[in-house]
Amino acid sequence: MSSNIPKDPSEGSSRSVTGDESHHPAPLSRYESQKRRDWNTFGQYLKNQRPPVPLVQCNFSHVLEFLRYLDQFGKTKVHILGCVFFGQPDPPAPCTCPLRQAWGSLDALIGRLRAAYEENGGSPDKNPFGDGAIRLYLREVKECQAKARGIPYKKKKKRKNPIKASDQDHMQASKMQAT
Repeated sequence: MSSNIPKDPSEGSSRSVTGDESHHPAPLSRYESQKRRDWNTFGQYLKNQRPPVPLVQCNFSHVLEFLRYLDQFGKTKVHILGCVFFGQPDPPAPCTCPLRQAWGSLDALIGRLRAAYEENGGSPDKNPFGDGAIRLYLREVKECQAKARGIPYKKKKKRKNPIKASDQDHMQASKMQAT
């Protein structure tokens, strides 16, 4: 039985694939695509080290070096201490301060890499992306960027659940019946 599908994909196809013939997995979500891309980028970074670093030997210091390496591709202006715009959220003019990776982007990246590490066979207790040194680095980046841009990051306080009006009415009705 012969097939109309050419062996070379560049030749094109005169027949469409339908039903049982197509075994394409569902498209990845945006998060899954980013996670895969980030994982591949980190793997390539390790391979490009001299000497190359096998994933099993990767530790938090390699992750910190990777985050510092990514800074050169950042798009967030972070004013240095001597800049006249230091601490101003909306500076009125351009300056020569460096562009860096935004704290939120780094935080999300580490979350995706942490998950990808475990999905690719890494042990949760040896996950270099979950190391305390990484959390400390992210906290320092967050505070530094907040000061440089004049944007305070304050911890949100947990709100106590307010009593709903219907609950208050019920409580008052119960008190009246008790008297």
